[in-house]
Amino acid sequence: MNIKLWDYLKYYTMNPKNHDLWVNYKAVVAEIFPDIEYVERHAEWTNDKGVNLTADLYSGEYFIKSRQVEIWDNKFCNIHNNIIYPKTGSNLPCFGMDLMGMNEKRVVLVFDFQHPVENYLFSTDKLPKADGTYRFFEPGNHFSENIYVRYCLPSEVDEHLPMFRKYLEFYKEMIDEHKPVGTDTTQYNDFDKYMIRLDPISGYLASRFGKEKSETLIKEFFFSYA
Repeated sequence: MNIKLWDYLKYYTMNPKNHDLWVNYKAVVAEIFPDIEYVERHAEWTNDKGVNLTADLYSGEYFIKSRQVEIWDNKFCNIHNNIIYPKTGSNLPCFGMDLMGMNEKRVVLVFDFQHPVENYLFSTDKLPKADGTYRFFEPGNHFSENIYVRYCLPSEVDEHLPMFRKYLEFYKEMIDEHKPVGTDTTQYNDFDKYMIRLDPISGYLASRFGKEKSETLIKEFFFSYA
């Protein structure tokens, strides 16, 4: 049985062992898109050093899927990675978020409108424009001019929450305007192939869970439309 994302989130955060740096960000997603439902857990791993991983699948009325990965070690590592894939037929971008608590002194926040069409420059004047260049992220090639990248301390992550909300509210306006219903996942073939080539998650996972196991997760879950 599918479970509403908000209900699943409440269940998850009520468990005292689940200390989550990104809980307020996930709560915003659940608030703005209350129809998104938890579908199933694709993977659940723990390595011999206590690093944990879960890979969960969600869906919604206008979304083919939202695939969410959590990585944590009960010390300092706390990573939330999610891409929301809208249904097709309306030329809409995905919404991607890489929220990475790497250690007690370094946090990286990235969220953006990630368009499935190669070399398609998505941009809006209603949100900040990126003012720099970033490794792994190429505005104009699947990533937008509005890509939001910030570095901070763990204690500062919620300072960026209002901007995260603005991005998601803008995204909801696009979704509500077009109400996409198509399910042609070939529209995401190039996007997922590109992400496999570019995304550093492959090496990160391999170093913690082994190359073969990690490559399977990349192909079957992270970027399954490649």
